[in-house]
Amino acid sequence: MNNREIRVRFAPSPTGPLHIGGVRTALYNYLFARKNNGKFILRIEDTDQTRFVPGAEEYIVEAFRWCGISFDEGVTKGGPYGPYKQSERKALYREFAEKLVASGHAYYAFDTAEELSALRKQFESQKKTFTYNAEERKQLKNSLTLSVEDTRQKLLSGDPYVIRFKMPEAETVKMTDLIRGTIEVKTSVLDDKILFKSDGMPTYHLANVVDDHLMKISHVIRGEEWLPSLPLHVLLYEAFGWEAPQFAHLPLLLKPDGKGKLSKRDGDRLGFPVFPLQWTDPKTGEVTQGYREAGYFPEAFINMLALLGWNPGDERELFTLDEMAEAFSLERVGKSGSRFDPEKAKWFNHQYLQKKSNRELAGLFMPVLQQNGIMADETYVEKVVALVKERVNFVHELWNQSDFFFRAPESYDPKAVKKRWKSASYDQMSELKTLLAAIDDFSAENTEAVVKNWIAEKEYGMGAVLNAFRLLIVGALKGPHLFDIIALIGQEETLRRLEIGLHELGKKEA
Repeated sequence: MNNREIRVRFAPSPTGPLHIGGVRTALYNYLFARKNNGKFILRIEDTDQTRFVPGAEEYIVEAFRWCGISFDEGVTKGGPYGPYKQSERKALYREFAEKLVASGHAYYAFDTAEELSALRKQFESQKKTFTYNAEERKQLKNSLTLSVEDTRQKLLSGDPYVIRFKMPEAETVKMTDLIRGTIEVKTSVLDDKILFKSDGMPTYHLANVVDDHLMKISHVIRGEEWLPSLPLHVLLYEAFGWEAPQFAHLPLLLKPDGKGKLSKRDGDRLGFPVFPLQWTDPKTGEVTQGYREAGYFPEAFINMLALLGWNPGDERELFTLDEMAEAFSLERVGKSGSRFDPEKAKWFNHQYLQKKSNRELAGLFMPVLQQNGIMADETYVEKVVALVKERVNFVHELWNQSDFFFRAPESYDPKAVKKRWKSASYDQMSELKTLLAAIDDFSAENTEAVVKNWIAEKEYGMGAVLNAFRLLIVGALKGPHLFDIIALIGQEETLRRLEIGLHELGKKEA
């Protein structure tokens, strides 16, 4: 690493919701900056106005706020190298594009969209692909083929034009990627990309190189999909005579089966989110679920993402953001794509749920209880949560694992009744009700000892009695330790449920 101040950026386009692959890119930039006492910048790249989606920029900002990823400079904070939105830097780019034309590294191209479309069709008819490259530009309408005077007249008369990069002929571009090592590409396979469009806006290629230079970006850490653009970007730095940043291209996030890039369609098909927050499409009104709304903790979401492509070098899987930053290095980011595993994502959330105190979980569970019409004492809820939290991955799942702590069964699972309510069950439960009514110490330990002694003395089947008992208390064969349940709901409620259950299920003929 050279002596430049470490400055990295995440530069999304506001064209829709942020994919989790984008969040991971931002996370790695954030961790790299923190590890190296650097600065992390949020820049919005909105040069393509045709793809702009209302609400997308606000969504991006809110997503990072939820994730706990903070920025040192950018659209949310300002800073010494603003503005941090490309549409507000519009006046800058023409000047830099013109500099490249003046130095011979770029040229004006006056070909119309119709003319280029006709050329493409002509090439297709010959089973070839048209590319505006070093070979083809010699026959086209641009400032390389037109006279200086013709070019000047076209510019003066306001003829539409674009500025294209003049790709060197028959050269090899040598590049270094911090993840992939040395890469070499021959310029003969590269086209003359547009740098400045006829609508007065720069393309991504020009704007991002100019902005990265002016914002003193030391490292460009971005997704693998930008690798094909790397030769052009390296050549642009050379053409301007600027020191290029160091580049690192991150591996793709792959579908759960490992075949291809993870997309929204995969999430829709397999039932998991691919966006950090819920997104409502402003055109169609279609709502797509996010990790926040699915019940994930932001720290679990971030921890899961960090390990999709980065290996800390030891067996640890659970990290705080600070611990991640301490351990992070680009050297331990893999080259190959990382398969997304929805079950592993749930596992991470389960781990973070277990780490939370019963008091915090009770506070998070209270609104779920209220939605189900339950007003409960928070101390009681804490005790319930302590008994069932091991069984869930999400706070909203606590209700299905604990509803019987808050209300008596309104029905009994028919399969459980058929299997566990035997001809002897009615008489055994009646006896049990009498036994429990006489107990003074209704603690879990004491009731368990008393009931199990009674079962042994009577020579009843332990499983038969306890399953029938659970059925009357819970309504199904689920839940934590039975004696913990009755200790918490109390003696009076236990006896009431036995009474109701005996009445509802009655005697079963032998």
